[in-house]
Amino acid sequence: MGQLVDGTWKSGEVARIKDGAFDRPDSTFRNWVTKDGSAGPSGEAGFAAEVDRYHLYVSYACPWAHRTLVMRKLKKLEDIISVSVVHWHMGDEGWSFRKADGATGDPLYDKAFLHEIYQHADPQATCKVTVPVLWDKKKETIVSNESSEIIRMLNSAFDEWAGDSADFYPDELRSEIDAINDLVYPNINNGVYRAGFAKAQDKYEGAYDDLFGALDKLEQRLAESRYLVGDRFTEADIRLFTTLIRFDAVYHYHFKCNRNRIDEMPNLAGYMREIYQMDGVAETVRMDHIKGHYYTSHPDVNPTRIVPKGPILNFDRPHGRG
Repeated sequence: MGQLVDGTWKSGEVARIKDGAFDRPDSTFRNWVTKDGSAGPSGEAGFAAEVDRYHLYVSYACPWAHRTLVMRKLKKLEDIISVSVVHWHMGDEGWSFRKADGATGDPLYDKAFLHEIYQHADPQATCKVTVPVLWDKKKETIVSNESSEIIRMLNSAFDEWAGDSADFYPDELRSEIDAINDLVYPNINNGVYRAGFAKAQDKYEGAYDDLFGALDKLEQRLAESRYLVGDRFTEADIRLFTTLIRFDAVYHYHFKCNRNRIDEMPNLAGYMREIYQMDGVAETVRMDHIKGHYYTSHPDVNPTRIVPKGPILNFDRPHGRG
C-alpha cells in the first residue's frame, strides 16, 4: 500500500523491508482521551471524554482495528462512540469507503478514501494511513491511530456512560498484563506479519520460530489458567484473540505460518472460542472481510488473488474453559 508524503497520497509500495525483514512503522497520532481532558499518561495532549464526540474508523479485516471493536462492544459503548467501516479490499489508494459487503461509507465527510481523513486532520502529513482511527468530531482531527492506546481510552475514559464498568487493565495486574503484551506483540501479533512479509529466508524462519515458540508458551500457560493473567479477563486476552481468530483462515496459509493450526492446540483453541462466544464479540468478527482483504490486497504474497473457500471453522463449538 502507499502512504501520505507531505500531505499527498503516493500509491505503490513504500519500503517497509530492511535487510529482508518486515519493519512496522510506529503510529503517528498519539494523543489521549481522558475523563477530564487532562494530559495522557506520558504527557500527551488530552481530549475530554464526551458522549457522541468521538468516532472510530475501522476495518473488520484488520486485527489492530478489531481490538477497538471488541473493547467498544464489551464496555457497551455503542451509543457513545460511533463507527465507520472501510471496505475490506485495500487497493492503490489504500483503505476505501466504498459501500459494499458491510462497509458503511464515511457518514461524517462523505470521503472516498481513508487517506482523505488523514489529510483533513493534517494537510502536510507524512505517514502510513492505517486503521483504527479515533476521530474527534468537535475538533475535526485524529486523536490517535495507535490501537493499543485507543483500547485503554475506551476501557476507562468513558466509564461515566459505559454500559459495563468492567476494568480490563486493573492497577493490580498492570505489570503482569504488560509482560504478557511484551511477549505477544512482537512474536504473535506482529510475528505473523514478520513471517508473511519477509523477503529473506532467514528472516522468515526467525519470525516463524519466534511465533510458534510464543504460542507454545501460551498453550502451556492456558493449561494452568483460564486466561492469560489467571482467572481475570484483561486487555491482554483481547490483544491475543484478534490474531488467533484469523490464524487458521489466513496466517496459516497466506503468511506461511504452517507448523500447525490453532485448532490443533487445544488450550489456545478453546480459549479463543470462549472469547468469541462472549456477549457481542461474534458480531465483531467478519470472516468474509478478513479473508477477502488478506488474499486480495497483498499481490506480492498471493499474486493470483484467489480467495480459498476453506477452511471450515466452527467457533461456536463448546470451549471447555469453565
